[in-house]
Amino acid sequence: MVDFIFGLYYDQKAKKVSAVTNPLLLDSATTLAEKIRTKQIKAEKVVESFIERCKEVNGLINAIVEERYAEAIKEAKAVDVELQDYDDTSFLKETRPFLGVPFTTKESNEAEGLFHTMGMLSRRNYRSTSDATVVAYLKKAGGILIAKTNIPELNLWVESRNNLYGQTCNPYNTTRTVGGSSGGEGAIIAACGSAFSIGSDIGGSTRMPAFYNGVFGMKPSEGMTSLKGIGLRDKYYPESMAEAGPICKKAEDLAPFLKVLVGDKISKLKLDEPVNLKNLKIFYQPESGDLRASKVNHAMRAALRKAVDHFEEITKSATKIKIPGSEYSFRLWRYWMSQENADFKADITNRESRTNAVSEIRKFMSGTSDITFAALLKLIDEDLLPKENSEWARSVTNNMKKYLLEILDDNGVLFYPSAPFPAIYHYSSFLRPYNFGYWCLFNVLKFPVCQVPLGLDYDGLPVGIQVIAAPYNDHLCIAVAKELERAFGGWAFCLPRVIFSLDIKHLF
Repeated sequence: MVDFIFGLYYDQKAKKVSAVTNPLLLDSATTLAEKIRTKQIKAEKVVESFIERCKEVNGLINAIVEERYAEAIKEAKAVDVELQDYDDTSFLKETRPFLGVPFTTKESNEAEGLFHTMGMLSRRNYRSTSDATVVAYLKKAGGILIAKTNIPELNLWVESRNNLYGQTCNPYNTTRTVGGSSGGEGAIIAACGSAFSIGSDIGGSTRMPAFYNGVFGMKPSEGMTSLKGIGLRDKYYPESMAEAGPICKKAEDLAPFLKVLVGDKISKLKLDEPVNLKNLKIFYQPESGDLRASKVNHAMRAALRKAVDHFEEITKSATKIKIPGSEYSFRLWRYWMSQENADFKADITNRESRTNAVSEIRKFMSGTSDITFAALLKLIDEDLLPKENSEWARSVTNNMKKYLLEILDDNGVLFYPSAPFPAIYHYSSFLRPYNFGYWCLFNVLKFPVCQVPLGLDYDGLPVGIQVIAAPYNDHLCIAVAKELERAFGGWAFCLPRVIFSLDIKHLF
């Protein structure tokens, strides 16, 4: 009924970004880096190609909120000049693996000299004086920043819309959401305006946009990435559900990109360790179990079934499970968000004061509020709704972790639905808040998880699954992502129409 009503308003307005005509835009970041490094193509040409595509598509999807095109071209020219000095450039693969490759990052990730408004009117003139640590790492690895992209206000909503930059639209269908909070990144990657990008994920903020836009996105294991310069974090935070992570079109970029983002913590991961897919233990769960969430639709069930069947052929077994407590995902995330080192009531005022729900409701009703409706809902949640019981939340979380650690061990992966539906209509998420539980569960658990695209449904919208492993087994997620991409094609936007096969009689 929700989709029917929203469809009456939106369906005649649907548009899609233009087809890609420049083959360079279809390459992985890894391939582009190799072509630049071996002098098959100029970095300047690569950067210019992506900039041209950004200009072509952004008027339709509104993903980019600030650009640095002129500076990026200068930096690319400098790369080409530098490469002329080397006869052997092979050493650059280790020292600067993404030399000359253009990237983007979300507006909430600090980048020196660029706006860092967090989508807030009260910060409309604020510019960063330094880079977020992960942005600095990628620049050091040779990446060239070309633009920053849209987010929800303070990164806290499932759509990328705010009162400063407006709303970002899905490149597959502009009446549909791009997700949040890294929604601008998901959209511009899918539309081939950027080779790869840095997202951040405290409740699905990397994986949700990756799913809705049909690309790869990964939240690494707990504590693997620096949060300094992400959001309003200005120092080291030892404990958080949040992690920075890669968003990219091709699975081969996940491991090398993640190596850059984790910096000197790389020894904790096993990203170069070969994975024998035949030795993996496969588990899957078709639904979250939350009765308040929507049921997983046929296309999403079919995607999960295809992935399970494929790996069952490889491993000779696949086990259906139900994580004890997964039905409480939203409630658990709500509790653990209250334990984060953040003060939303101060942050929403740019830390100039502390507001409250009653005050902002009055302003909202009188038309004088500067904040979005999503931010208002967050205040209502903090001020007016009952709190979750701490003892209960910690107990359920610990039991879930214990259960998954026992079954996954060091050679198991879990296949889990990305969401009940592919990309939904703008604003309809207000009527389905509990669907958020499909993403936030793995922030609560702090397990590594990779969003894997599996083609398009009959409406031309991306479908996919999440792949989860035990902590510090991120390489298993990546190995599975690569195999699923090989088997089913992965990112499908560049093709006129790639419909994921739904002719499955037996689902779950």
